[in-house]
Amino acid sequence: MNANERPTPDSSLLRTFLEIADCGNLTLAASRLNRSQSAISVQLRKLESELKVSLFERDAKGMVLSVNGERLLPVARRVLAELGQVHALFQAALKGKIRVGIPDDFEENVLERTLADFARSNPGVDVVASSGCTVGFPEAVQRGALDIAVYSGPGDIAGEVFLTQKPVWVASGTLCLDRSEPVPLAIMDRGCWWQELPTKALEQQGRPYSIAFECSGLTSQKAAIRAGFAVGILYENSVEPDMKVLSPRDGFPRLPHSKRSIIINPEAPEKLTAAMSRAIRNAASRGLAKPLVAH
Repeated sequence: MNANERPTPDSSLLRTFLEIADCGNLTLAASRLNRSQSAISVQLRKLESELKVSLFERDAKGMVLSVNGERLLPVARRVLAELGQVHALFQAALKGKIRVGIPDDFEENVLERTLADFARSNPGVDVVASSGCTVGFPEAVQRGALDIAVYSGPGDIAGEVFLTQKPVWVASGTLCLDRSEPVPLAIMDRGCWWQELPTKALEQQGRPYSIAFECSGLTSQKAAIRAGFAVGILYENSVEPDMKVLSPRDGFPRLPHSKRSIIINPEAPEKLTAAMSRAIRNAASRGLAKPLVAH
């Protein structure tokens, strides 16, 4: 290794980083890893030293990802998921049937990649997939209608968190907003927290709004935003080139991060759900990575 090369981080360091990122708290992360708090603190410092970046910022609420931490997050998830595939290479071919629920507001092509990767690796397994709002997935998994599903929400959510995403206010690049007028909103009428997120955020700020467009799916919402008809909330990775992100400088409040987790019916075939979990993680993390910025 020459003087300009950086050491490759050990998988255990990446696993510790992910637990801290998901928990936002060293004590809780240490408990989930069955390690002492001092031990995982040492691992975090070692990882930051190897990468020559700061991965977290400390505040009153705990550990918050820095800019570089957010860039590392999808890479670390993908690396660990792909390492898990090494064992799958030498396992006996899987057979059976699996029922999976996947959000319809995932990044474009995630559903396609998940099913294609799983089918290619497990040709002997029949897959029944449901795509839609995740609000009903936990109950469907609990009663056995689904074997495995991806659930979305803010704060502490059920299941094993594998992805954290940043929602942002978005408008057409040509839309001019008058701060004295109510904000025209495009919302998805889904009966879940995502529908209430923009209205609650503006109400807390005291900024008036009007519901200009209601729909049930992401495609229609994006069309209304692109047309300059309304302002909406999208995940940062879903923002299109002809859209602009609105910030507090534009009079829009910051929004809480959203988490994606995997929930599994304990009665479902373990090997099938493990294989599907790997396919979901790989598909979700692919293409989300950004380069680290050294300091």
